[in-house]
Amino acid sequence: MSVEGPALAPRGADIAPFYTGRIARRAGDLARAGREIVPMHFGQPTAGTPALAQRAARATLDADLVGYHESRELIARIVRHYHDSYGVALAPERVLLTNGASAALVAVFAAMTRPGDRVAVARPGYPAYRNALAGLGRVAVEIDCGAADDYRLTAAAVAATPGPLHALVVASPANPTGAMIDRAGLAAIAATCRERGTVLLSDEIYHGISYGARAVSALEVDDQAIVINSFSKLYRMPGWRLGWLVVPAAIAPRLSAYVINFFLTPPTIAQHAALAAFDDPAALDAAVGDYRANRERLIGALAAAGVTRVAPPDGAFYLYADVSHLTRDSLGFCLRLLEETGVAIAPGIDFDPLHGGGTVRFSFALRPAEVERAIERLVPWLRQQKPL
Repeated sequence: MSVEGPALAPRGADIAPFYTGRIARRAGDLARAGREIVPMHFGQPTAGTPALAQRAARATLDADLVGYHESRELIARIVRHYHDSYGVALAPERVLLTNGASAALVAVFAAMTRPGDRVAVARPGYPAYRNALAGLGRVAVEIDCGAADDYRLTAAAVAATPGPLHALVVASPANPTGAMIDRAGLAAIAATCRERGTVLLSDEIYHGISYGARAVSALEVDDQAIVINSFSKLYRMPGWRLGWLVVPAAIAPRLSAYVINFFLTPPTIAQHAALAAFDDPAALDAAVGDYRANRERLIGALAAAGVTRVAPPDGAFYLYADVSHLTRDSLGFCLRLLEETGVAIAPGIDFDPLHGGGTVRFSFALRPAEVERAIERLVPWLRQQKPL
C-alpha cells in the first residue's frame, strides 16, 4: 500500500529542456520498432572508437584495473599533445582529467563564478552553456552572432556588451555552426577579456576537425585562459565520458577540489583507452577525411533541395541551415521529418531560443554511406514541403 505525501516542490532554477533529447527519444522508439534511423541529431561520430583504444580497454578489463584512477601517463600525453600541436609548454599539474567536457563546464562555472554572476556566451551556441549557468544560479548573457557576422564571436561584440562580464565562453570550432576564430580574432577577444576582468573559458572539443587552417588554442594567445577539451569528438569516444581541463597553475588546486568533490575520477577504462587513442593518428585522420567529403556532399544536396542558406563550417561536423522559408517551428519540423523519413536532425531552438524556430542542425559525423542514405530521403522530402 502506497501513501501519498505532499507534492514535491523543486527549489532549483528552471532550465529549458534539451530539445534534441526529445528527437533522440523518438528516434530510439522508432528504431526499437524496426525503423532504420539515420542519426544526424546528436554530435557524435558513428564510426566507433578507434581500434587501438578498444584493444586497450579490453586489456584493462582483462587485468581488472578498474578502480578509481587518475592516469599520470594520460596527463603526460596531453601535455605532449599541447607541445606538438600548438607549441605550448604545460606543467602537468595544470591538466585535470574530467568526466567529459560537460563535467568540466560545471566545475569551472561553479569554481570561477558566484550566483548572480554574468557569463557571456555566443548565440547560436551549445544549449548546455546557458542551461547549466541557469541551473547554477548564474546569468547567461547571450551575444548574438548570426549570419551577418558569419556566426563568429568578435572582440568588438564582447566589448560592446553592457554590464559586468565575469566570464566568457568561446567555442572555436563552434557548435552548431562550425565557425572558427582565427589567431588575431582570438587574441583580440583575450585582450578584451583582460581589460574587462573577464575569465576566458575556451571550449576546444572540436579541435583537430577542420577543413582549412587548424584551430588556434586560446593558450597560444593567453596563458591564463581556461581550456576545455574532450575525447568525444576527434577521438570518437562520446560514451566513454572523458575530457580534460587546462587551467592556470595558481588555480589548479581550487579547480581540482571542485572536480574531485563533484565527480571523483573519470572512468578508469576510458583513461586507458584514451591513452591508446592518441597513438592511432591514421584512424583519426581518415575520419576527418570522411567528414570533409560528407560536408561537401551534404551542402550540395541541400542546395539542390532549395536549402541554400547554409553556413559552410570551418571545422566540427555540423551544418547549420536556415529553413525559415519552410517553418518557424523547428522542433515540429524535425519531429515530422523523423516520422516521415527516419532522418533525425536537431532543432535550431536548442541553439538559439530567439531565432532558432527557422533553423536546423545536421551532424555529418557519419559514415559516408549513412550520409548517402540521409540524402536519398531528405532531398525528396524537402522538395515536397510548401513554402510559408
